Amino acid sequence: MSCNDDESSPELKLPSDLALNVEVDEKGTGEVTVSASAKNANFYNVYFGDGANEKPVNTNEGMATHKYARSGTYTVTVQAHTTATAFITETKQVAVEVLPQDGYTTPLTYVGMKLAWQDEFDGTSLDASYWTHEIGRGANGWGNNELQYYRPENTSVKDGYLTITAKKESFEGSEYTSSRIITKDKKVFQYGRVDIRAKVPKGKGIWPALWMLGNNISTVPWPACGEIDIMELVGGGAGKDNTVHGTIHWESNGQPVNFGKEYSLTSGVFADKFHVFSIVWDDKSITWYVDDVQFNVVDITSADLSEFKNQFFFIFNVAVGGNWPGSPDESTTFPQQMTVDYIRVFQPE
Repeated sequence: MSCNDDESSPELKLPSDLALNVEVDEKGTGEVTVSASAKNANFYNVYFGDGANEKPVNTNEGMATHKYARSGTYTVTVQAHTTATAFITETKQVAVEVLPQDGYTTPLTYVGMKLAWQDEFDGTSLDASYWTHEIGRGANGWGNNELQYYRPENTSVKDGYLTITAKKESFEGSEYTSSRIITKDKKVFQYGRVDIRAKVPKGKGIWPALWMLGNNISTVPWPACGEIDIMELVGGGAGKDNTVHGTIHWESNGQPVNFGKEYSLTSGVFADKFHVFSIVWDDKSITWYVDDVQFNVVDITSADLSEFKNQFFFIFNVAVGGNWPGSPDESTTFPQQMTVDYIRVFQPE
């Protein structure tokens, strides 16, 4: 008999007291930092839940970083190992907001013009002295058979950005939620240059808009009140996610009339980064720009276009579905977000 035969193998001791902390970069870069600690751990494997074929980050210290490419809620998993096959696990869900860090921008001054109003969204909530939420499903889906229910909860203001999020969730009879905010009776303007720096969403059935209505709409129904669409995007793949529309709507001889043109990127889509959507509006014309490139102009000197000689207010919203975009399909991913960096209104000095 060997002298080793009656000796038993030492009992394998698993790690214990695994603590997991996840910090998200609040500047919207998508970067997260994981720190983990456990008793009796020889090393750690960290999974960030970003892709089906993800390989773990192996670390002896329990520290790891990762940068997500898109906003979403992810499950971070940490394994504290004694050996390759002996470990304990802890998970934590983390919400990550990824904001584009590049794109076009416009100046704070223009020759011969003064800054009449701006919202840079520098606070932590929507400024109620500027904006009002419109809530609900509206009449006939806000007049367009849209599918969303508008809620204040889908609006956030953080780190200098306004974000409107469209979600696929059941609420009050709708299968989608989003937000719609207006400046009616609070910030209204007649003429000037408007710059709105925004990153817009994409996908079939997604319909973001930055637009204006005549402030007299309570007494003069649409379209006689007038409508100026600074930017609309009707998402849904090639030829759509890279194209925006600039349009006016008015009434002529008791009938609704509209005129608009579109602007398409030569590469990429509008969801890739920030762009600046602008109009220059006076008593003679309205001119549309994307990143200071003109793509539409309309003469409003005709008496038939008198709607556009009045005061207008702003509307920001992300619709889901409706007569123009149609409904989302299996290719549409949620959530979808429209992020606005600023709105600035300039008027002649």
